[in-house]
Amino acid sequence: MSLAPFPSRRIAIYTAKMFLVRTFAVLLMLVLVLQTLDLLGESGKILAYPGNGEPELWRYVGYRLPQLISRFLPFSVLLGTLITLVTLNQNSEIVILKAAGISAHQILAPLMIASLGIAALSFTFNERVLTRANRALDSWQNVDYGKVPPGSDTLPDVWVRYEDDLIHATTVTGHGQQTRLSGVTVYQRDGGRLDAIVSAASARPEGDGWRIEKVSRFVVATGRTETTPMMHTASGIGPDRFTLSDVDADQLSFPELYRAIGNLEAAGRPTGPLRAALYHKISGPLAAVLMPLLGAVAGFGLARSGRLFIRTVIGMGLGFAYFVGDNFALAMGNFGAVPPILAAWAPFLLFYLIGESVLFRTEE
Repeated sequence: MSLAPFPSRRIAIYTAKMFLVRTFAVLLMLVLVLQTLDLLGESGKILAYPGNGEPELWRYVGYRLPQLISRFLPFSVLLGTLITLVTLNQNSEIVILKAAGISAHQILAPLMIASLGIAALSFTFNERVLTRANRALDSWQNVDYGKVPPGSDTLPDVWVRYEDDLIHATTVTGHGQQTRLSGVTVYQRDGGRLDAIVSAASARPEGDGWRIEKVSRFVVATGRTETTPMMHTASGIGPDRFTLSDVDADQLSFPELYRAIGNLEAAGRPTGPLRAALYHKISGPLAAVLMPLLGAVAGFGLARSGRLFIRTVIGMGLGFAYFVGDNFALAMGNFGAVPPILAAWAPFLLFYLIGESVLFRTEE
C-alpha cells in the first residue's frame, strides 16, 4: 500500500475536477430554483411600493443571491461529494483504486483539498460580498422596499431602553458626538405604565443627554398634545448606545465585527453571541472540508451488494446532522449555555471525529 498522502497526480486531478464540477452544478441548480421561488414570494411586496418595477426586482435578486449562495454552498459540497463517490463506485473505479494499493484517505484527499479551496472562496465571498448584500437588503426592507436614507453609516430602526423609558429612532447616522437621530419617539413610562409619547423630528447629543427638536408630546392621562421647539432628555445615555445597539454579525466583516465587540466590551455590554458569530465566520466555511469525510461512506463498499442506496442515505444523514448540530450549538451559544468558542467549533470537531471513526471502521 502506498504511503503517499495523495494518489497519482492524474488521479488527484481527475477526482477533484469531477467533484468540483458536480458541486457547482448542484449549487447552480439549487440557487436558481430557490431564487425563483423566493422572488415569487417577495415580488408582491416590492411592487406594492409606488414607483417600483422591474429594476427593483433585479435589485432584490442581486441582494438575495449572495445569501442563497452562502447558505447552500455547504449543502452543495455534500451532494457533490455523494454524486462523485457514487459514480466512482458504480463504475468500479473505487475498487480499481483500492486494488492498486490506494487507501480510502488517499482517495478522499483530492476532494478535501478541493473543499479547502471552496472554504477559502466561501470565506472571501462572505467577507466581501455577503455582508454588504445583507446590509443593503436589510436597510431596503426596513423602509418597505422604498427609498433608503443616504449615508453609509445609517442604522435603521434602533431601539434603546433608558430606565423605564423606551427610545426609538427611525434612522441613526454618524458616530460619537456626530451621531444624529431621525424620527425619534420616546415612550415615557412609570412602573410599566405608559405616561406620555414624545415624538421629535431629530435629536443630537448635547451635554450628558440629547437635544430633541420639533417636539410633540402626547399625555396619556389627559389626552392632550403639547408642542415645543426643543427639549432635553435621556441624560446619561451616550451616543454609543444607539450606534452599537444594532450590531448584526451577518452584516459585518470579520475585522469590523472584531472591532464592534471591542467597543461593546468597553461600554460594558454582553458580547457572548457576537463572539460565537465571530468564531463561526471561520468554522462555518470550513464545513465544506467535512463534507467529503461525512459523505465518504457512500463511496465505498461493493455497488453490487445492494447497499449503495443505504450507504448514500447514511452519508447524507451524517451531513445534514452536522448542520442541525451546528445550528443547535449556535443557539446554545446565543443563550449563553455554552462558551462562544465551543458553540462555534464543537460541532466541527465532533463530526470530524465521527467521520474519521466511520471511515476507519468500514474501510481502513
